[in-house]
Amino acid sequence: MRYVVGVDLGTTNTVVAFADLEARKKVEVFPVRQLVAAGTEDARPLLPSALFAEDEGFIVGELAKQRGTEVPGRLVSSAKSWLAHPSVDRTAAILPWGIDDGPKLSPIDASAAVLAHLKKAWNAERPPLEQQDVVLTVPASFDEAARALTLEAARRAGLKVKLLEEPQAAFLDWARIVGDAGLATIADRHVLVVDVGGGTSDFSLMKATGTRVDRIAVGDHLLLGGDNLDLALAHQLEPKLAAGEKLSPARFGQLVLAARRAKEHLLSGTAKTTTVTLLGEGSKLVGGARKTTLSRADVDKVLDGFFPAVDRDARPARARAGLVAFGLPYASDPAITRHLAQFLVRHGVADQPLALLLNGGAFHASAIVERVSSAIAALTGHAPKLLKQGDPDLSVARGAAAYALSLRGEGLRIGGGSARSYWIGLDNDEHGRRRAVCIVPRGAEPGDRQVVAGRTFALTV
Repeated sequence: MRYVVGVDLGTTNTVVAFADLEARKKVEVFPVRQLVAAGTEDARPLLPSALFAEDEGFIVGELAKQRGTEVPGRLVSSAKSWLAHPSVDRTAAILPWGIDDGPKLSPIDASAAVLAHLKKAWNAERPPLEQQDVVLTVPASFDEAARALTLEAARRAGLKVKLLEEPQAAFLDWARIVGDAGLATIADRHVLVVDVGGGTSDFSLMKATGTRVDRIAVGDHLLLGGDNLDLALAHQLEPKLAAGEKLSPARFGQLVLAARRAKEHLLSGTAKTTTVTLLGEGSKLVGGARKTTLSRADVDKVLDGFFPAVDRDARPARARAGLVAFGLPYASDPAITRHLAQFLVRHGVADQPLALLLNGGAFHASAIVERVSSAIAALTGHAPKLLKQGDPDLSVARGAAAYALSLRGEGLRIGGGSARSYWIGLDNDEHGRRRAVCIVPRGAEPGDRQVVAGRTFALTV
């Protein structure tokens, strides 16, 4: 084994970072070779987690993402979100969702295909990835089923991996960059990590005490992220492009991708408007194209729904069911800042000054950074200390590689143990109340042995 490797299998992009154990042990990003245009390959730090079905199989990466905007019904994306969807058979070939014809994949196989692609790219240049120490990241809020399915996807790709929570990885990358001097600036302070990716929003609370850092709280699973912004914009644009009709699932998927490109363009520069194009179908691919205009004001209006100003009494609205788009059960309340208010109050830090670490592609946009920072200032009564992140697209993979080094005794380790407790249900007591016994308490560290003494159990099969 020569390398430790960190893999961020993201909803939108996948990133690989590594450290050479025989050299300086510096954490670097591995550019993944992929098709970027017809017949053209390039090695890039971001591998889009997108698959496009061609007659001879699926292609992965940048060209797959591009082709998905041109040909409806053949793009598989957001497979990671499907891994956490408990109401579908995640082993069944259900993606692309809502499409009856053409090749299909299960969420597990789609995730495995992305991992297999990066393994092939790595093995073409370095010792076999399956022989290295690999850490794969998952949202902190993933339940055990979603974690097990992620491990299964890695196994199908021929990899044996350790799992790490993404907010911890982001924090470790920040700590790696700033060193002991940076850690001293957050001594005895709670650090809130807000990770808004393509498919999920993750909240974790860290506490720095001297040179020790513990993860003390993890938020609920929140299927809410950049994909939802794109969906909201697509619904806003659909009446303008479809002449009052509903687009088919395949063509609406095209529109979502077009809305995403337009949103990123408007949030990353000074442009006030941009053109959104929906290509035609079949022989009318170009001639049948429809166009409309999206303005920065339109995007800001959507952001108002996802990142509104809130106070500490704000709570997510409860509904019988959340928005379901493309089969995914998104959170019933799209306001990420209201979910954040609930998290801070629940864990007793809603009136404390916090350090804030923002991670995820959404925070490339300064407008979203400002909205979240302002929301936390309003919630706590204190402007948060904003911890500067190197690159929100790359930090999780780099932090995973740093974690692999820490397991070898080099660098910071985060304590805190298990994010939740685990119980075994027993029979009812004499009053008819259900009984249970805790077998892993929250906070248990890896390797801890839990002993339940003084009890005899019988097993019902």
